[in-house]
Formats: sequence, structure tokens, C-alpha cells
Amino acid sequence: MKTLRQVKIGESATVVKLHGEGAVKRRIMDMGITKGVEVYMRKVAPLGDPIEVTVRGYELSIRKADAEMIEIE
Repeated sequence: MKTLRQVKIGESATVVKLHGEGAVKRRIMDMGITKGVEVYMRKVAPLGDPIEVTVRGYELSIRKADAEMIEIE
């Protein structure tokens, strides 16, 4: 299983599945990250947390822990 955290800067990936429970999964979905959406990795902070991605035409910063819950292909 490959997660969003493993994507290199400048690469794109497609979301396959969201892991997590209840409010955490709902928050990720509310940010626009849903099954089938394309995500482009823009930047990673110097210490690795957070990461910045482009999804649905806007920039979004998410925590490493949240990125680990997003399965991609």
C-alpha cells in the first residue's frame, strides 16, 4: 500500500482509498480529498511536516499523519 506521504515533490497520484475513522476521515473528505481525485505534491516543510499538495485546483497543507491515511496509486 502506497500512501500520499510517499509521493515525491513534483509527482501526481490518484486517491484510491481513505483510511481512518469518523471525524478524521470526514475532515479529510471535507478538504476535497476523495476517492478518484488527482493530488499533486507541491512542497514538504523542512522538518517534513506539514506537506503542501494541490487538489481540485487549490493548495492544501496537511499533516504527515493525515497523509499516511490516504492510499494512492
